[in-house]
Amino acid sequence: MHKERNGLPGLQAIFLTAAAMLAFAANSLLCRLALQQRGIDPASFASIRLVSGAITLAVIVRFRAARLAPGRADWLAAAMLFAYVAFFSFAYLTLPAGTGALILFGAVQLTMFIAGLRSGEMFGPIAWLGLALAVTGLVYLVSPGIAAPPPIGAALMAAAGLAWGVYSLRGRGVLDPLAATAGNFARAAPLALVLSLLSVANAYADAAGVALAIASGALTSGIGYVIWYAALSKLSAMRAATVQLSVPLIAAFGGVAFLSEAITPRLAAASVAILGGIALVLSSRSHKPRP
Repeated sequence: MHKERNGLPGLQAIFLTAAAMLAFAANSLLCRLALQQRGIDPASFASIRLVSGAITLAVIVRFRAARLAPGRADWLAAAMLFAYVAFFSFAYLTLPAGTGALILFGAVQLTMFIAGLRSGEMFGPIAWLGLALAVTGLVYLVSPGIAAPPPIGAALMAAAGLAWGVYSLRGRGVLDPLAATAGNFARAAPLALVLSLLSVANAYADAAGVALAIASGALTSGIGYVIWYAALSKLSAMRAATVQLSVPLIAAFGGVAFLSEAITPRLAAASVAILGGIALVLSSRSHKPRP
């Protein structure tokens, strides 16, 4: 495991990471689609997403063949999961799917990258160049201008990214990704229900909105986060942070295909810079200094 984290990622790590990135992009599309069509309010979407994910994961844990000893309850991870889902949902009231994903995972990258540096992980010159290129693309996207995202939506999505970064870091040492994710969802769901109660005056939902929230919770969140926790055991914090910047491009093209959103020149240029930076980071070796 240590060799995989500090060397080049293996095929299993690449497969798990790619599957998780597709799930993350699908979450952006499902949330944006539900809110864009006013099929559901953000608080109800967040609640249904977490509750449906908790139920799905509880059923899978109950009937799986392997039974492992229950791990320690991680309330911080559960709180970060709730914060991420709540801020994420409200941010997509005003942000396009691709732009929202880019801000989200830019904040994720910064959070996890700082944690990696503090733990002693190191990048070589090529990886630093890749990081600089990716960050430049993000700064270009959110800089003031005619195509810059709404500031409130951008701030909410940045807060969601901070919460998701902490949540991801909490999952790097878990021995049972399925049980850990199921426990996090079970503890986060009541927090989301409280948010819905506080926002009941503004609540609304139709069948399509509820269905999208359930799909987001049971499939792309519940199952997707189990896959991500499994991938995290094979990635360094800095590499795990950087690879998530592939999600915005997937979400952007998904938005074009399913939400009739346009790819602006700003988004296209930022995506090229970010993907190029990721390629440089993944092609280099990260390491920890010898004691």
